[in-house]
Amino acid sequence: MKFIQLAKSIKEDGLAPIYLIEGEEAYFREHAVEAIRAACALTMPQLNDLRLEGETLKGDELKKLPARLMTFPFMDEKRLIRIYEFYPTEKEWESVLSPYAAAPCKESVLLLINAGSKKGADLKRKKGVVYVDCGKETEEALARWVFGMAKRAQLSIDGDAANLLVRYCNQDAARMKIEIEKLSLLLGHGGRITRETVENYIAKDVEYKIYELTQAASRGNSASFFTILSDLMEKGFDENAALSALLSHYRTLMEISDMKGTDAQIGAALSIKPYAVQKNREAARRLGAERVRAIYLALYALSADMRSGLVGKSGALSAAIAKIFFG
Repeated sequence: MKFIQLAKSIKEDGLAPIYLIEGEEAYFREHAVEAIRAACALTMPQLNDLRLEGETLKGDELKKLPARLMTFPFMDEKRLIRIYEFYPTEKEWESVLSPYAAAPCKESVLLLINAGSKKGADLKRKKGVVYVDCGKETEEALARWVFGMAKRAQLSIDGDAANLLVRYCNQDAARMKIEIEKLSLLLGHGGRITRETVENYIAKDVEYKIYELTQAASRGNSASFFTILSDLMEKGFDENAALSALLSHYRTLMEISDMKGTDAQIGAALSIKPYAVQKNREAARRLGAERVRAIYLALYALSADMRSGLVGKSGALSAAIAKIFFG
């Protein structure tokens, strides 16, 4: 299940004996753990909340784990065992943990909390393990999550405002929560978050500003382009980074203009979102395939010249801007 489904699962089905909480989104991992801890309702956490590090569970220590899992809680109904970054081999799982998973202690809740950065047995496919996916969510799923956060903060939020907040925060769940809390203080209970609210009170993530920069370039909107570029430069962005962003953007436009398939198919091939494919398709169609290719090749040559020292980074960026807007 996805992280955003965990609370509903616990409410409807109760706590499972074993959870695998895995994914690169640290905020989701932490809050999945907190949701399960809250459901355990521990009154004696110092006795019934055990934390272990996966790297210590080797050899005899791993063999002792099933006995520790079978220990009953003291003065609580549940006992929580959290193991962080635990990547047992297939052999270790089958010999040590598979028997426990087949007949777990009903009073224990085992959490395996992994970023998923190492190899080992495929824990999410093991019988008896409930997998909580804490990977990056889609923009649509995060927008729905923002709706839920706003509701819990006694706020209402417009659909376009939720989507814009997700983009401004670069899909960073921790930052989205902070921004909702900030707007709750600003607007008060019963307040409404509109698109204008987001635009006025939430700072854009640098990556979103880069997106706006490249979109302004492909639209030929020089006024917007230079305003955004100036703002980025004030925040430490340099000419090399700007040229790299533009080069990447026009390479994507060129690839999309040459590819056939649906937005979803092209997005999967290029590892970008379908919505981004749609917007880039529109830009490529507006400029024309030949113009897109000419700009990309010119920017590629300028980037190569800059790296080889034939031209300075300020000169390379200026030449690139001239090619985009006046070439």
